[in-house]
Amino acid sequence: MHLYNLTLQPPTAITHAVAGNFSGSRTQEIVVSRGTRLELLRPDVQSGKVLTVIASDVFGSIRSLAAFRLTGGTKDYVIVGSDSGRVVILDYDPKTSSFVKVHQETYGKSGARRIVPGQYLATDPKGRAVMIGAVEKAKLVYILNRDAAANLTISSPLEAHKNNAIIHHIVGLDVGFENPTFAALEVDYTESDQDSTGEAFNNAEKMLTYYELDLGLNHVVRKWSEPTDLRANLLVQVPGGQLATSDRYDGPSGVLVCCEDHIIYRHMDSPQHRVPIPRRKHPLEDSDRGLIITSAVMHKMKGAFFFLLQSEEGDLYKVTIEHEEQDVRSLKIKYFDTVPVASSLCILKSGFLFVASEFGNHYFYQFQKLGDDDDEPEFSSTDYPGQGMLDPAEPLPRAYFRPRALDNLTLVDELESLNPIVDSKVMNLLPNSDTPQIFAACGRGARSTFRTLRHGLEVEEVVSSILPGIPNAVWTTKLKEDDPYDSYIILSFVNGTLVLCIGETIEEVQDTGFLSSAPTLAVQQIGVDALLQVHPHGIRHVLADHRVNEWRVPAGRTIVCATTNKRQVVVALSSAELVYFELDLDGQLNEYQDRKAMGSTVLALSIAEVPEGRQRTPFLAVGCEDQTVRIVSLDPESTLETISLQALTSPPSAICIADMLDAGINKVQPTTFVNIGLQNGVLLRTVLDPVNGQLTDTRTRFLGTRPVRLLRVNVQQNPAILALSSRPWLNYTYQNFMHFTPLIFENLDYAWSFSAELCTEGLIGISGSLLRIFQIPKLGTKLKQDSMPLSYTPRKFIPHPKNGLLYLIEGDHRVLSEAAATKHLQALRDNGKSIDDEVLSLPPEQFGRPKAAAGTWASCIRIISPLESQTVNIIHLDNNEMAFSIAMVPFSAKNNELHLVVGTAQDTFLAPRSCTSGFLRTYRFTEDGRNLELLHKTETNDVPLAVMAFQGKLVAGVGKALRLYDMGKKKLLRKVENKTFSSAIVTLNTQGSRIIVGDMQDSVFYAVYKPPENKLLVFADDVQQRWVTSTTMLDYNTVVASDRFGNVFVNRLEAKISDQVDDDPTGAGILHEKGQLFGAPHKTVMLAHFHVNDLVTSLHRVSLVAGGREVILYTGLYGTIGILVPFVSKEDVDLLTTLEQHMRTEQLSLVGRDHLAWRGYYVPVKAVVDGDLCEAFAKLPATKQSAIAGELDRTVGEVLKKLEQLRVTASGF
Repeated sequence: MHLYNLTLQPPTAITHAVAGNFSGSRTQEIVVSRGTRLELLRPDVQSGKVLTVIASDVFGSIRSLAAFRLTGGTKDYVIVGSDSGRVVILDYDPKTSSFVKVHQETYGKSGARRIVPGQYLATDPKGRAVMIGAVEKAKLVYILNRDAAANLTISSPLEAHKNNAIIHHIVGLDVGFENPTFAALEVDYTESDQDSTGEAFNNAEKMLTYYELDLGLNHVVRKWSEPTDLRANLLVQVPGGQLATSDRYDGPSGVLVCCEDHIIYRHMDSPQHRVPIPRRKHPLEDSDRGLIITSAVMHKMKGAFFFLLQSEEGDLYKVTIEHEEQDVRSLKIKYFDTVPVASSLCILKSGFLFVASEFGNHYFYQFQKLGDDDDEPEFSSTDYPGQGMLDPAEPLPRAYFRPRALDNLTLVDELESLNPIVDSKVMNLLPNSDTPQIFAACGRGARSTFRTLRHGLEVEEVVSSILPGIPNAVWTTKLKEDDPYDSYIILSFVNGTLVLCIGETIEEVQDTGFLSSAPTLAVQQIGVDALLQVHPHGIRHVLADHRVNEWRVPAGRTIVCATTNKRQVVVALSSAELVYFELDLDGQLNEYQDRKAMGSTVLALSIAEVPEGRQRTPFLAVGCEDQTVRIVSLDPESTLETISLQALTSPPSAICIADMLDAGINKVQPTTFVNIGLQNGVLLRTVLDPVNGQLTDTRTRFLGTRPVRLLRVNVQQNPAILALSSRPWLNYTYQNFMHFTPLIFENLDYAWSFSAELCTEGLIGISGSLLRIFQIPKLGTKLKQDSMPLSYTPRKFIPHPKNGLLYLIEGDHRVLSEAAATKHLQALRDNGKSIDDEVLSLPPEQFGRPKAAAGTWASCIRIISPLESQTVNIIHLDNNEMAFSIAMVPFSAKNNELHLVVGTAQDTFLAPRSCTSGFLRTYRFTEDGRNLELLHKTETNDVPLAVMAFQGKLVAGVGKALRLYDMGKKKLLRKVENKTFSSAIVTLNTQGSRIIVGDMQDSVFYAVYKPPENKLLVFADDVQQRWVTSTTMLDYNTVVASDRFGNVFVNRLEAKISDQVDDDPTGAGILHEKGQLFGAPHKTVMLAHFHVNDLVTSLHRVSLVAGGREVILYTGLYGTIGILVPFVSKEDVDLLTTLEQHMRTEQLSLVGRDHLAWRGYYVPVKAVVDGDLCEAFAKLPATKQSAIAGELDRTVGEVLKKLEQLRVTASGF
C-alpha cells in the first residue's frame, strides 16, 4: 500500500503573530505562524479587511517568532525559532511575493528538546542583537549588523547558559543605544533535585536576571539577578533609552513582571511598583482562584506609551506608567475591553488591534478611543503603602471591575478558524449535492461552534429581483472606454431585448440605438465611445451621437453565434460561414472581403481581449458540430486560415479564450488558455501557443450534467472564467496560481461582469426569471463554513441513520451547570446577598462562563438538524455528570429498536483520572428522534470513554476494561469483560465478530467475541507503544490510526492469522497460544507511517468526488483537513517518489528542517509521499522545473498535469 498525502485545508490556528513593515512600504503587515506555515497578512486600512498576501509551508514546527529592524532601516525582518536546531532570518520579497532566507545558523540538534534553544525569542528594540532560549539552561545571543554593501550580517553565537535553570520567559530590554540587555525569568532547581524531603522545592526562588551583551568585549555577562514573585509568568518590555535628538528619555526602561493576581514594575536600582489585576465582580466567581496575564502588547506613540495586557478570562487591561525621565512615579491599571483569549496581540499604527485567538475565529478590531476619559475605576501603585511593595509576600487587596460590552474597540473583520476540530463526520445530507459535506464540531467553551463545510467559494448576493419574462442572456456595458462603471444592463429574451439603465435605481430606457424587437447575441463597448449589438439579422454599430450603422445578413441566412472584443467582431452564419470585421483608425467597422466556409455548423466562437498596445488579437477559436475546435488566424497576412485543430469527444457548447496568469506554466506573463465546454458537461482547458497557434497541454474536468456555458468575467481586478453547468464554477488566479472551484450558489443560466457604485467588482446573472447581482468576497478559502453556536466544548457526535439528525455531546470542566448555578444564586439570595443581574446576563460566548472549582462539570446532549443549522433539542445532564462517549445501538433484545447510549461520569477528576461513579445512560428516541426519553442508568466503576454497537449489544471501554452489555429492564446487563488492557480504552471499531480497540498507551488491539464460550479475547496487537486518538477500519484486517503526537499509521494483520482466528469457534486456540513481547500472541505489520504535525482527531474512509476513489480523510486539532490517497499504479508510485526526492533537495525548508526527518519525526516515514511538497514543484524556477522533469523522463507540463489530476480525482479541490 502506498499513499499520497494532500492538505485540503491548512491549519487555521495562529500560534504566534508579529506586526511590522515587512515589504518595506509604509503599510504595516502581520506575519503569523500557523504551526507549520508562515503567512503574511495585509490589513486594508480603508475597508478594515485582512487579506492573505502569501502563505508558505515551512515543513517544520515553528516554536517562536519575532520581528526586528536594523537601526535606521525601513524594513522589518522575521526571526524564526523552530525545531530544526537552527535560527533563521527571513525577508519578505514583494517582487517574487515570497519569503527569502537571509541567514540560517545551526546551533543544536533538531527536534523540540529541553535544552536546545528555539522556544523563546527576544530582540533588542534597536535591532542590534537577538537572544534565543531553550526551556532549560541554554540561551544564545547573536549580534545583528550590516556589512559594507548594507546587507544583514549575523555573528557567531555567544553563550549565556545557566546550568540547572528552568526558563519561564525572556524579553529584550529597551536601553536605547547602550549595550543590548535581555531579561529572563529563571528558577534554579539544583537544590530541589538533591533534596528528597521537598523542602527545597517549596523554597525555590524565581529570579529576574539581566544579561548584558558587551559589544566591546563581544561576550555576555549576567549583570543583575534578584528574586521576584514565585508565580511570575510573563515579562513585558518597558520603553526606555535616550532620544537621539534630545536629552529626553523615551521611558523608564525595565520590565513589567506579570504574576498571579498582580503586576510589578521592576528595573535595576529602581524602586518596585505593584498593582493588583482587577477581577470581574461576578456573584458566581471562585474567590480562591488566582488570575494570570496570558498575553501582552506594548504600543509607543509620540511622547507616550501604553500596554494592553490580557487575562486568561479574555479581559484587556490598559496599563500606563507615570514617569519623570527615568524615575517611575506610579503604575496604573484599568479595565479596557473584553476580547477572546489570544495567543498573540498586535497593535498597528493605523489604529487597529489584531487578536490571534487561542481557539476559534481570529478578530481584527479598530480603536475607537483609548479609554482615557471613561468612568472605569483606575488602580494606581500610589494607592497602596510603599507603592504596593510594603510586604511583597502578602497579596494586595482585591480590585474589582464590572465587565461590559465593547466600548473602546469595534470589530471590523473576522478570520474564520476551525481550530480546534474536536470531532467530525463526512456525509452527503444536502439535497441535489453530488459531493459530501464535512460536519465539524469545533471550538472550546462558550465560543464553540458546529460547522458545515462545503467545497466551493462563498457568494455574497447584493440584489435579487424578478423579471417580467425568462431571459436567455444578460450583458452589462460602459458607454465610453474610460468610464469607471457600467451604464447599461442588456437582457435578451426569445423575441426581443430589454435595456436597463444603471443609475440611482435600475430602470428601462428606450433611446439607446439598440434593436429591441429581436433577441441579442452579443453586446460590446467598441472603440473609444461606441456600442455594438449583434442580433440574428445583423450588427448594429451605435455611435456616440446615437447614429446607427447597420450591417445586414444576406437573405435567407441568420447569425447563429458571435464573439467580440474592443476592436474585432466575428460572426458565424447559419450557412456555416465566418464573417470577420475589424475597427479601423476612424472608428468604422470594416468587413474582411472573404468569408470562410467551415463545412460544418458553427456552435461556438471566441476571441481574446486585444492585448495592451496592439491593434488586434491574432487567433479565433471556432467550435463546430463535427466535434472539432479549430484555431483560425486573424493576422493580416493569413486572415481566416486554419492553423490547428483539436478533436473532441462531444460537440462543443461554448469556447472562451482568456489570458490568465498561472505561475506553474509561466511566472512572468499571462498564458493564453482556450477553454472548451462540451455538451456532455465536460470542460477542456488547453494552452494556446502565442507564436504558432498550436494547442498543447489539454486537461479535462467534469463539471455537471448540463452543457457547459463559458463567460469571461473580472474578479478582484483579474480576468476569470465563469463556467455554468448544473452548478456554477469559477476559474481564477489567486496568489499567482490558477484555481478552479465551484460557487456555492443556485444554478445560473447566464452571467456577466457587473460594476456600479453599489458593487464595484460584482457579477450579474440570471436563473430562470430572477436577476441576481452578487460578488465573491474571498478567493482564498475553498471551504464555505456555515456555523451554529454551542453551549460548551463539543466532545463527540453521531448521525442518526434515518432521520438526518445529529446527536452531539458537549461539556466543560470547571464550569457550573445551569441547574447548579441557579441553585447557588438562590442560596446567595436567601442569605440576603444582592445579585448583579446585569453581569449575570452578559453573553457567555463573548465573556465566557465563570470558573468553578476542579471536579465541577456542565454537560448536555444536543440534537442538531444539520440542514437548517439549528438546535432541535437540548437535554442537560444533572448531578455533576459529564458525557464522554455516545453510540447508537439497535438492541436485539428489543427487536433491533435503535437506542442512544451515552457514557457519563460523576464528579470526574482528570489527572489522575477518577470519578465517584460512571454511568451508561440508555435513551429511547421519541417524537421521530427529536426528543429522548431516559430508560435507565447503568453504574460503572470507571469513566466509559468509548461505547459502540456490536451484534445487537453494546460494547464499552470502561476505564481499562472492555465490556459487553445487553439490554435489561432496569439497567444494562454485563455479559462479559476483558481486563487485560494496561491503560484506558479510547476508541472502538468493529466488523463481524472482530473489535478493534485503541488505548492510551499500547496502540491498537484486535479482539474477538466468541459466543459459545462467551469470551472477549485479544489475539493481536501492535509492537509499538502509542497513545491512540482515532481509528477507522480500511478492511477486515487493516486499520488506520492516529496518535497523540501527530502521526498517522496503517497496521495490517496477516490474512492467514485472521482466518485461523475466525475458524476457531470457541477461542481455545487463542487462549493457549503463548503471548509475544508481554502482549498478544500475534503482531500486526505496519504498512504506512506519516507525521502530519497535528493531533488528528478523526479519520474517515470516504469518497469525496462522485464516482471517485475512496480516500482516508483526517481532521486535526489545529483546524487541518487532509487526505491520504491510495496510489492506483506502480508507475505513479515511482514517479511521485522520485519527484519527492528531487523536491527534498531543491525546495529546502524555510526554517532549515530536513524534510525526511520531519515527516518521520518519531518513526521513519514509510510508504507515504508528501503531496504538499510535490505540489511546490509549480513554484520552482523554470530551469529547475525542466531539470527535474528531465530526470523523470517527462515534460514540465506532464508533471504538473499528473499532480493536478491526483488532487482533482481524489478530492475535487
